Amino acid sequence: MTEALAASMPLGAVQAAAKTAQSLVRSDMSAAALHALVMSQLDDDQAQDIVSILLEGKSSIADHMVIASGRSTRQVASMAQKLAEAIKKAGFGHVRLEGLPAADWVLIDAGDVVIHLFRPEVRTFYNLERMWSFEGSETSMLGRN
Repeated sequence: MTEALAASMPLGAVQAAAKTAQSLVRSDMSAAALHALVMSQLDDDQAQDIVSILLEGKSSIADHMVIASGRSTRQVASMAQKLAEAIKKAGFGHVRLEGLPAADWVLIDAGDVVIHLFRPEVRTFYNLERMWSFEGSETSMLGRN
C-alpha cells in the first residue's frame, strides 16, 4: 500500500487492510507448513507412492491434495490416525476423517490440505491422480515401492 493511499484512508481502514494482508500471508505460510508436515508424516509412516497435487488457483477446496497408499487396511488406518494426531498437535486444529472404519480409502480434510489414503487396489480403481491432474501442472511424486 502506498503512503499517499494510506494517508487518504481513515486510520481504522488502514489497520484493517494491514490485518487482512498479514492474515493472508500467515494463511499461505500455514498452508505450506501443514503440507510439509503431512508429507513428512507420510514419509515417516512409510506410505507408498506419495503424490502431491497443487490445487492453489485451480480449486477452492484446498491448496494441496496429497494421495498415498498403504500396504493394508491396518496401515492405512494407522497412518490416518497418526496424521490426524500430528496435525492437531502441531496446532492446525482438528481434522475431519471419513472412511476410517473400513480403511480402504480414508479421506482426511485438514483445511488447506486434503489427504487421500488408499489400499493399492482401491487407489488403482478410482485413479484420483488422473482425475485431478491439470494439464501443464507440476505434480510431485515421492514414491516408495
